Amino acid sequence: MTRLFNDPAAFADEMTEGFVASHRRWVRRVPGGVARRTATREGGAAIVVGGGSGHYPAFAGLVGPGLAHAAAMGNLFASPSAQQVHSVAKSVEAGGGVLLAYGNYAGDVLHFTQAQERLRAEGIDCLSIAVTDDVSSASLAEKHKRRGIAGDLTVFKVAGAAAEEGRPLAEVHALAVRANERTRSLGVAFTGCTLPGAREPLFTVPAGRMAVGMGIHGEPGIGEQDVPTADGLAELLVSRLLDEVPEGVRASGARVVPILNGLGGVKYEELFVVYRRVAELLAEAGIEAVDPQVGELVTSFDMAGTSLTLFWLDEELERLWLAPVDAPTFRRGSVEAEGDVLPDATAAAEADVPPSSAESRQSAARVLAALEAARATIDANADELGRIDSVAGDGDHGIGMQRGVHAAYDMARDGVAHGAGAGTALVWAGDAWADKAGGTSGALWGMALRALGEAVGDDDAPDAARVAAGVAAAADAIVGFGKAQIGDKTLVDALLPFSSTLTQRAASAGLAGAWDEAATAAERAAAGTANLLPRMGRARPHAEKSLGTPDAGAVSLALVVRAVHTTLTRNEAPEWKEAEV
Repeated sequence: MTRLFNDPAAFADEMTEGFVASHRRWVRRVPGGVARRTATREGGAAIVVGGGSGHYPAFAGLVGPGLAHAAAMGNLFASPSAQQVHSVAKSVEAGGGVLLAYGNYAGDVLHFTQAQERLRAEGIDCLSIAVTDDVSSASLAEKHKRRGIAGDLTVFKVAGAAAEEGRPLAEVHALAVRANERTRSLGVAFTGCTLPGAREPLFTVPAGRMAVGMGIHGEPGIGEQDVPTADGLAELLVSRLLDEVPEGVRASGARVVPILNGLGGVKYEELFVVYRRVAELLAEAGIEAVDPQVGELVTSFDMAGTSLTLFWLDEELERLWLAPVDAPTFRRGSVEAEGDVLPDATAAAEADVPPSSAESRQSAARVLAALEAARATIDANADELGRIDSVAGDGDHGIGMQRGVHAAYDMARDGVAHGAGAGTALVWAGDAWADKAGGTSGALWGMALRALGEAVGDDDAPDAARVAAGVAAAADAIVGFGKAQIGDKTLVDALLPFSSTLTQRAASAGLAGAWDEAATAAERAAAGTANLLPRMGRARPHAEKSLGTPDAGAVSLALVVRAVHTTLTRNEAPEWKEAEV
């Protein structure tokens, strides 16, 4: 349970402020996260790690010489936005390119990939590595779908040490990939975690039982069993990891880094009792433990649980793992910080408002009204959206939608006040949604509003056909980027029927009438997701648990488009350009 907080919505920002204030020898504040206090070596590769907050020491605590150059930090359990990742990367890039390193979660993949594309478009060499060490979250045949948990540390450390040696970006990336291929983890939890302001944990475990194979974002375990003794837990973790020795490695005679990681609510003394037996079991298997790590390294807020990671070394990986490092929460040897000491960075200046027609500005006011209606309906349903999401996910969908829609409304309101047209209002709203919401839904809603805004433009008032074309462009962008299809149990299950109905009916029914029919199609499709098993995202490993419950993303989309319809029917106006504002 979280006891010390002010406004729950401000928790992540206030936590970051306090971290920077207490660790100024290492870090400075930059828009979107934190960066090293000193400048990156000219021409050197920069390592940018990141993910949601709530995992300290990951990710901010791993910024320093010999490890990461910067960390992009999202809200609690929500991936940083593409804008945050881009901003953080730009703050440390020094001509040698950027490696983006993060756990393999759908939201992180979406946002970091968008940031990578943007950096490349600006002429900055950029590569990525998504950590996939959690053996419980997918089979070996689908290893690319596995989550990243405490194995983040091994990949980040190897990449950071290689960059510190002056290796070029391609070599740093190749070494990070090799480290990832040789890292395996498994975790258990005895309780769920409770976010600031929440009255209930994201999941619960019956007394005397433990969840096996949980993630680090409040996802429930893949399975459940009675709590064993400390020795019994060590035997479970070691045996499961030794069942999957990396390809090309022979267990007997191997050298491994064992990491027994506390998830936030287990005492160090308990971890030491467990590690005592872990060490015995590794020795019995003929495996030599190198530089064991026991403690909190990648946590899940206040979750009572632990994970075991085995990092299977070769000669080069061992040297890089043991290389000197000086980060706030991970230090060894002596390493000198190079470069000038830099001050905290302020946020970038706001963009100018593009010119627009009077008709488009009038339509922008209708955009603002639509966002206001969306904001009201999300506020009213946030708790229920979180409950739906918690059945097989991490329970933060309602909170994320609130953050996104409030930010979108505020940005659109500012744009309208300064004369923005409808297209600009939508684009700015989308960027704000993605930036503040984070997570998968933040990326997708941001992408959708931006695509719709670009289709609508600022030249005149959009008619039904152009709005339908913009919604179709938004759907294409989401499907093309996220790769979800009908039947995967995502918001796409509601979005595609909404878009196709709107397109089919726009010419004959007008915007208000077509939108009504399309919203009904979305509502029907969203309800139908209760009968589906998820095939993508964080809910996929818990597919059976979600049967009978609709997808939170599909439900929230249906709620929003129905709320928007109420603004289209005011004064019975069939088209935006005919509506009273």
